[in-house]
Amino acid sequence: MDVGELLSFQPQKPELVSKRKGEEGDGDEPTLKRRKGGQAGGQSQNDQERILQMMDEVPEAEPLDETNLKKMLLQFEKRVYKNQEMRIKFPEMPEKFMESELELNDILQQMHVIATVPDQYNVLVELNTVRSLLQLLSHENTDISIAVVDLMQELTDVDTLNESEEDATALVDALLEGQITAMLVQNMERLDETVKEEADGVHNSLAIIENVTEFRTEVSGDAAQQGLLVWLLKRVKMKLPFDVNKLYASEIMAILLQNSDEVRQLLGEQEGIDVLLQQLATYKRHDPANKEEVEYMENLFNCMCSALMYSANRARFLKGEGLQLMNLMLREKKLSRNCAIKVLNHSMTGVDGVDNSQKFVDILGLRTIFPLYMKTPKTAKAGPSSDELEEHICSIIASLLRNSHGTQRQRLLSKFTENDHEKVERLMELHFKYLDKVRQCDDSIEKEKHRLKQAGEEVDEDMEDEFYLKRLDSGLFTLQLIDYIMLEVCASGASSVKSRVMQILNMRGGSIKVIRGIMREYAGNIGDAKDPAAREAEQSRILQLVDKF
Repeated sequence: MDVGELLSFQPQKPELVSKRKGEEGDGDEPTLKRRKGGQAGGQSQNDQERILQMMDEVPEAEPLDETNLKKMLLQFEKRVYKNQEMRIKFPEMPEKFMESELELNDILQQMHVIATVPDQYNVLVELNTVRSLLQLLSHENTDISIAVVDLMQELTDVDTLNESEEDATALVDALLEGQITAMLVQNMERLDETVKEEADGVHNSLAIIENVTEFRTEVSGDAAQQGLLVWLLKRVKMKLPFDVNKLYASEIMAILLQNSDEVRQLLGEQEGIDVLLQQLATYKRHDPANKEEVEYMENLFNCMCSALMYSANRARFLKGEGLQLMNLMLREKKLSRNCAIKVLNHSMTGVDGVDNSQKFVDILGLRTIFPLYMKTPKTAKAGPSSDELEEHICSIIASLLRNSHGTQRQRLLSKFTENDHEKVERLMELHFKYLDKVRQCDDSIEKEKHRLKQAGEEVDEDMEDEFYLKRLDSGLFTLQLIDYIMLEVCASGASSVKSRVMQILNMRGGSIKVIRGIMREYAGNIGDAKDPAAREAEQSRILQLVDKF
């Protein structure tokens, strides 16, 4: 507050007001409200200066040590007990227990100072304060539960937790043991988000879940199982005006799905694929209204990509006509298009993508994907960058070649001969583009190795792995996909395709030896380590293509 407000502020006892304006005495739970102080009077400049001087002379509050913290927590427990006692004695007379409720609310506000001393969090656990706080999440008065949520959100701030990891771990363990996610979900279920304070309570509840799952990523599956995923799906479906809580719900769901295969399985079992498709369908012909809604749309697409990493969800995606929706988005050229390309890639990759790959050809998907292959879409406000889009598009075509059979495969191969082999020329253009990127990266790595050698350091296996990942990020993975497509169409397509490839290689000083080396390296690193037989079969197939080239 400014100086005038400070001079005029008169602390008053809180008043009792009804939960909804104009509903006094209708039986609803009362809420807690403070009276505002009066307006500034006619204080002189000297009065104001004197007050400011007095404020400067006030000694700083002593830091919260263990003794003072224990006193505060004991006071908190007493007020919790007193409020419970008064509510039991006078269940139908709010005026009797309201004073104890206000006192409980006050101590909860004072306890925010605990967030400044995370090294004392173990005291909260030792004195069973965590259990008491969790029990208050189901308090009859939602104002109390919201106050607890606000406190917990501050206590679990990730930066605060990382200040004192050992003590923070004790707090987080106690919260998880008390099934904090289930308690928060039960509380969110009864909150009315048309009321600002309750909407804030929902937002802070989601923040607690984000903090805990970021600090302990392995608990994502347990959190989803405790009713959270069901609530999140219901929240994104809710027909309310778009707001920050809908955005936050989509963000939390994306985090959970990214972290856990168990959550991906649960999403499929809860018909979550259909829910995501229904929500994404909104953006088929209409762009999001603002940047927050753009972020929401991207979160939903990311949820879908993560969900498709679980094989059973690909069948649900196919059944829910997800391919048709993504294909329509490619045609409509809205902001959703670039994100749809990414989803299509996830739906077709690997051995689990066979059905989706063949269906994509059946629904005339080649008519939409190849124009994007010939001319990379511009980077939009949403979705991947241009290089990422080229990677996704090349990956889709590689998956189609790997997974399509019969007439679908023939339709695909014929694309590379039409219009005087224009798609072969584009393939070679991409090959040289990404080969240059990889060579620049290789030069940088060689310089780094030379520097390490001069410094007397050995390049160990971990460093080699790191260098390989750097090469993949710099374009090697996309180059591998491009060269895989080249080998496939040269081996299976018309003879004129290979002739055109060789012609362009000779014109631009390219080398068959380089392409073979890239593909042998690709074969050596491909496949699912969990399925050695499938990995070996895929490696053998690629090496056969190399030998034919």
